Amino acid sequence: TPHERRDWVIEGGEKFQVFDTDAGRVAIMICYDIEFPELGRLAAIEEVDIILVPFWTDTKNGYLRVRHCAQARAIENECYVVITGSVGNLPKVENLDVQYAQSSVFSPSDFAFPHDAVMAETTPNTEMIMFSDMDLEKLKLVRNEGSVTNLKDRRTDIYELNTLQTGQNSKSS
Repeated sequence: TPHERRDWVIEGGEKFQVFDTDAGRVAIMICYDIEFPELGRLAAIEEVDIILVPFWTDTKNGYLRVRHCAQARAIENECYVVITGSVGNLPKVENLDVQYAQSSVFSPSDFAFPHDAVMAETTPNTEMIMFSDMDLEKLKLVRNEGSVTNLKDRRTDIYELNTLQTGQNSKSS
């Protein structure tokens, strides 16, 4: 965020990666990253199954920005998105003393998933463990036969998405 760059001198990473794991293809987007639709689309082009979003927000409106963007990424990229926020008190740590969070698992919004596209969620501002079954076969089904097929129906005839570190684009992917 602008605050992190200014006050903590934190810089963004150099490249974007999707990892093969026992749980499927996973991408990690830290907090503010989920607010950029292009990163989610790059992950989708790389056939991501799950996007993990650890986040820290100090206000409810900051949290809602992360939540709504994460839900949009799950829908538009036909994948699961897990947001997990920091809760608790750190009164002696400047700029981390107040927090607001609610962890959730989001799905595409289609017939194979919950009507609200929320697979699981915790109680706001409460330390909890959350479990959710994320069926990768349902992702394959919705990607091929869903009521909408966002990835298949992309208009790559009028736009493309390039990655700077590899030079690949969405037309060839």
